[in-house]
Amino acid sequence: MVTLYGVARSRASRPLWLLAEIGMEYAHVPVIQAYRLPAPAAADAPMNTASAAYLAVNPQGQIPCMTDGDLVLTESLGITLYLARRYGGDLGPRDAAEDALMVQWALHAATGIEGPALEIMYIQSGEGKDTAEGQAAMDIAAEKLRRPLKRLDDHLAGRDWMMGDRFTVADINSAECIRYCAGHPTLMAEFPRLKAWLARAQARPGFQTMWALRMAEPA
Repeated sequence: MVTLYGVARSRASRPLWLLAEIGMEYAHVPVIQAYRLPAPAAADAPMNTASAAYLAVNPQGQIPCMTDGDLVLTESLGITLYLARRYGGDLGPRDAAEDALMVQWALHAATGIEGPALEIMYIQSGEGKDTAEGQAAMDIAAEKLRRPLKRLDDHLAGRDWMMGDRFTVADINSAECIRYCAGHPTLMAEFPRLKAWLARAQARPGFQTMWALRMAEPA
């Protein structure tokens, strides 16, 4: 059986969304980030990324991590791609060309979008969001995003989903990275096709299932 380690308030949200879309049975171990626990953590603290039991699974001490038999995967986008290929049916690739495109879009999200999108999220959730320094930093991050977001916006012309005719793991991987910057006050309005696509993706029952799990966890 597939076992997924990690809370939904982490990059584990990506495989949790995919698993909800697949509807398969799996084991979920809600490992929390060690930095979120009081220091020093109590002996009876929940399993966390510094716990010996978890480090035996993933010595890097990060979440998510997935096991499937003897296979251990420790990168969220790799986990989603694997699960889609093996268990996801049409959520995964139909042929080698689609497989290559799904990898391409995952790398596009990871290298072009996630970093500056996270910068925007951190600024907006911090005390500096209303300062001149915070606004300047957010402007820089938004400018870094305009080129990769425009590429996706152009790609979505005439398409509901990234792979053209159906929702796939490519949509999950990109949507979860773009979610970090979706709260920017003006950025998403520059890319209306992308904004509408994100709304479609987040309206899906699979996303709503993952989001309910996330909202039930302590912030």
